[in-house]
Amino acid sequence: MAWLIAGLGNPDERYARTRHNLGRMVVDELAREEGDRFRKVRFLPVETAEIRVGDERVELARSTRYMNESGPSYASLAKKRGIELGHVIAVHDELDIPAGTIRVKRGGGNSGHNGLRSLDQALRTADYLRIRVGIGRPPGRQDPADFVLQPVGTRDEADLALLVEHAAEAVRVLITDGLDRTQDRFNRSTPSS
Repeated sequence: MAWLIAGLGNPDERYARTRHNLGRMVVDELAREEGDRFRKVRFLPVETAEIRVGDERVELARSTRYMNESGPSYASLAKKRGIELGHVIAVHDELDIPAGTIRVKRGGGNSGHNGLRSLDQALRTADYLRIRVGIGRPPGRQDPADFVLQPVGTRDEADLALLVEHAAEAVRVLITDGLDRTQDRFNRSTPSS
């Protein structure tokens, strides 16, 4: 049974290095590590790369639509490839957990995240796996929408790269070791560990 990793983000280059694109950065990292590249899927607004994690076939996906309308891209791909809901993993940024932290769970609310809301609607359930990549709350009174869409500064690039690598490892562990063991490993760690 194959896995689908939905890297939530926006397709335009101007969003490439923003916090809201962390999910997309993670699938890009996984493809880069395995030496694969993304290809357009016929008749669907999505690009995919295929890798192996252990004995498992894993389809990395990034929508060619904007975040708030990306859910149907992933749901249609899962249906086309015959991937069961239990093997769908959404990777996304999360304001409500500390910056630099990874949290793994199944299901739950969307906390106002438009990509998750779109995916919930397209899948007709919120009961899929999630790799939540913590970005923390914006400083001061900055609008959260501005914060997530603001490019990451050069002094934060190294931290961002490490966070993406950490989230990519969480994807691999979730596939090979299951939800409980992945939660034990990642949900208990702090940004400094």
